[in-house]
Amino acid sequence: MGETEKRIASHGVGCFAKIKIFLLALTWAYVSKSLSGTYMNSMLTQIERQFDIPTSIVGFINGSFEIGNLPLIIFVSYFGTKLHRPIMIGVGCVVMGLGCFLMSLPHFLMGRYEYETTISPTSNLSSNSFLCVENRSLTLKPTQDPAECVKEMKSLMWIYVLVGNIIRGIGETPLMPLGISYIEDFAKSENSPLYIGILETGKIIGPIIGLVLGSFCASIYVDTGSVKTDDLTITPTDTRWVGAWWIGFLVCAGVNILISIPFFFFPKTLPNEGLQDNGDGTEDAREEKCKEKTKEENRAITKDFLPFMKSLFCNPIYMLLTLTSVLKINAVINMFTFLPKYLEQQYGKSTAEVVLLIGVSNLPPICIGYLLIGFIMKKFKITVKKAAYMAFCLSLSEYLLSFFHFLITCDNFPVAGLTTSYEGVQHQLYVDNSILANCNTRCSCLTNTWDPVCGDNGLAYMSACLAGCEKSVGTGTNMVFQNCSCVRSSGNSSAVLGLCKKGPECTNKLKYFLILAVMGSFLYSITAIPGYMVLLRSIKSEEKSLGIGLHAFCIRIFAGIPAPIYSGALIDRTCLHWGTLKCGETGACRMYDINNFRHIYLVLPAALKGSSYLPAFFILILMRKFHFPGEIESSETELADMKKSECTDEHRSPKVENDGELKTKL
Repeated sequence: MGETEKRIASHGVGCFAKIKIFLLALTWAYVSKSLSGTYMNSMLTQIERQFDIPTSIVGFINGSFEIGNLPLIIFVSYFGTKLHRPIMIGVGCVVMGLGCFLMSLPHFLMGRYEYETTISPTSNLSSNSFLCVENRSLTLKPTQDPAECVKEMKSLMWIYVLVGNIIRGIGETPLMPLGISYIEDFAKSENSPLYIGILETGKIIGPIIGLVLGSFCASIYVDTGSVKTDDLTITPTDTRWVGAWWIGFLVCAGVNILISIPFFFFPKTLPNEGLQDNGDGTEDAREEKCKEKTKEENRAITKDFLPFMKSLFCNPIYMLLTLTSVLKINAVINMFTFLPKYLEQQYGKSTAEVVLLIGVSNLPPICIGYLLIGFIMKKFKITVKKAAYMAFCLSLSEYLLSFFHFLITCDNFPVAGLTTSYEGVQHQLYVDNSILANCNTRCSCLTNTWDPVCGDNGLAYMSACLAGCEKSVGTGTNMVFQNCSCVRSSGNSSAVLGLCKKGPECTNKLKYFLILAVMGSFLYSITAIPGYMVLLRSIKSEEKSLGIGLHAFCIRIFAGIPAPIYSGALIDRTCLHWGTLKCGETGACRMYDINNFRHIYLVLPAALKGSSYLPAFFILILMRKFHFPGEIESSETELADMKKSECTDEHRSPKVENDGELKTKL
């Protein structure tokens, strides 16, 4: 390296040779990557409906991000410090942008979205083939042109979204390990925790923007600009509605690529933050020696890869902490991935409303919790062992609080033939022959088409024909059906498009659910940081980088990838009515048995999280005899280390300082 390279690092790129400028760029990179991830999660129901796929495949698509991240995480976190880290981060941002762009491509390749319906957009009094007509031959069945069916069966456009999400996972890999290590190497030890805290703020801002963007896009029809919205017979609350999911992915692609630009101008190394304005030649010489020594240490570390792995696997506290994390992350992923779908089905809200409510109720308390627990731990100098007990007790409180969700329930939508009889009596199981009744057997209706209407009697029917309606007035979403023989109420026995809305009781229960969500998110945030601090302090300093990478690897392979897949498959089993494609194949689920859905959605995470307390209990027992680095007389130890070697101080003290603060990386 030499004087010339140092001069370039200090002056050749101007303001890009300052650690604070890099911090600003990396913070925006954190914003963009968390924006993309949160937006993706908020659009899962829209993707499911667009491609008419089951929830299990949607879970696989969501988990594909971890598949892209998985092969590189250990390699990058362990060997990445030898490479040009800013350029690698910039390339990663570009790759994330390309992945987001690829995910939006199906919209431009597969044509307009055609939702399942029996009603023509221009239906009026003279066009009533979808209504109840006596002595009519069954000519209403969808045409099954073999060519059209083959084309539809071979349409696997969702694979573009899958591959795009894998590419996004590949691009995200270098951001955290290389960005954090770059800051640690060149920032003052006392500033490093503050810088990492600023990065965590970016990880909170990104999801807020992502959820707002998701709510906005979900409220716009997918083919906006090419379809007359006045002709639509569905609204955003309909389970056939698809929002403009592709717009958000284009926004995410542009943001990621734009954010990547500054990283290509940063040097491979920066002057130490304490020395970059210092012209003392002695200080420069000492810094040069320290860098050379660090290089030699890095070369030696690569030879110790297998011994370090063996040491980590033989560390009981580290392995139990990893097991605890895997179980808890399984529970968190199961709940967060399908939270929009659960709220839509349970409380009858649109995706746009649900996504916005999730952002308002979950993200602010998490942000406050991170700041508060960080302040408390610094103010009261909480030791690692105390942090472990704190994490256990707070996590147990959050777990017990979650059981109140079982009390906040709403009934299924009342749909004749599915959840209730035509007399309005609820029944538990779906019965095929209950779709038809005396009031509609004369109508020759299709029994597998989902085009629901809500009668004046508060009961919904799968179609206007099955409601026995003989007349329609108006067009689009304002269409009203009259003379409905199955709607037994006063007046003209009319019905309107869509499912009947759930009552005010259910709306109030949604408020209680959100209050519990706020409390649970706050407790989760103040639990996560002490727990991560215990993880960092349970491994040796020289094993820390590999330990963090291995911990992330285990979470991805045992939680991030399988959790949404098996959870989605279980949710599919609660479907009451599947959508029908043109060839007669089943598409996306239109309606779930909300009682069974609720049991799977709440019981499965409760069982996983509950089982995590067994290894956590053993951790508390083992910690009584475990000696943590820096736990005793940390201030005296720090002074002793400073006297041993100035070079060691410059490169080790930031890590020692950050052992208690890197917890915020979660």
